Amino acid sequence: MTGIMTYGVYIPRYRIKIEEITKVWGGNPDEIRNGLGVFEKSVPDLDEDAATIAVEAARNALMRRHLSPHEIGAVYVGSESHPYAVKPTACTVGEAISATPMMTAADYEFACKAGTAAIQTCMGLVKSGMIKYGLAIGSDVSQGAPSDALEYTAAAGGAAFFIGNDDPIAAIHHTCSYTTDTPDFWRREGQDYPRHGGRFTGEPGYFRHVQGAVNRIFQETGKSPKDYTYAVFHQPNAKFPQRVAKILGFSPEQIKPGLVVPHLGNTYSGSSMIGLAATLDIAKPGERIFVCSFGSGAGSDAFDIEVTDAIEGPDFKLSAGPSVQDLLKNPVYLEYALYAKHKGKIVMQR
Repeated sequence: MTGIMTYGVYIPRYRIKIEEITKVWGGNPDEIRNGLGVFEKSVPDLDEDAATIAVEAARNALMRRHLSPHEIGAVYVGSESHPYAVKPTACTVGEAISATPMMTAADYEFACKAGTAAIQTCMGLVKSGMIKYGLAIGSDVSQGAPSDALEYTAAAGGAAFFIGNDDPIAAIHHTCSYTTDTPDFWRREGQDYPRHGGRFTGEPGYFRHVQGAVNRIFQETGKSPKDYTYAVFHQPNAKFPQRVAKILGFSPEQIKPGLVVPHLGNTYSGSSMIGLAATLDIAKPGERIFVCSFGSGAGSDAFDIEVTDAIEGPDFKLSAGPSVQDLLKNPVYLEYALYAKHKGKIVMQR
């Protein structure tokens, strides 16, 4: 029974509110908040990047359950904001949790679904017997150009999931994907900020691929929305996941625990994974969780997950690591100038 052995999340404590951004670039903050369903977003500290966030998330996961570092056979980090173009983030994470030199490691890129693609890879390696445990991480310090619509939501955070088959806290019964070449969002090498393809972002991008993956997994498993206690969808804003959930037949109550974007923003590769973590934070044995990520370019990964008795067992201590709600508490709010400094939009000339 392959599934999640333990998990952890890290979210920086800094935030910026929507109205702080509109003070600089204009616009009606109430209209933007209502349009996106986002009130504020997380901001990385001056010394935080996708690598440090990934390390903290992995360490928080290991606080909840001890796994021998030498039995971690794979580390994969999905991100749109790896600190190096040529130097794997995964190696840094492996070293930080003492998993080197025995592991295989790689960085993944598939816009906002690179982390869930890493989960699928770890599942395959565990199922084949090649490794005992694999670590899949989605971590980003998301980019959004000044005055661009992305600036209202592009946030920072990450989630880490250890995959194995030795009494997992949540079994992953099935997964599948739906992928096409749809140019809804991209960033060329050397460019600081991504661009988005306007009309391709919604229907041809997000909605087509999420619905495609969901319909495919329902066909393959014979399941439907009524078979799940909870559901988590990629959260570029609050409106898209609520709309697609309604289209597919999921209720607002099913998606509520994992809908963290209003006070977090879009953490890109960490988005659906943090939503899953928030749901696991409250889930009970026997409850079923549906997850579907989305990554521009474009594709979606769908998962059928069932919480097991191990989540309340002696080997897993949920309270030993911070919950998603813990990490969202007590934010430090920044004005736009400090936010721009934290994000590297302005730098000191020496």
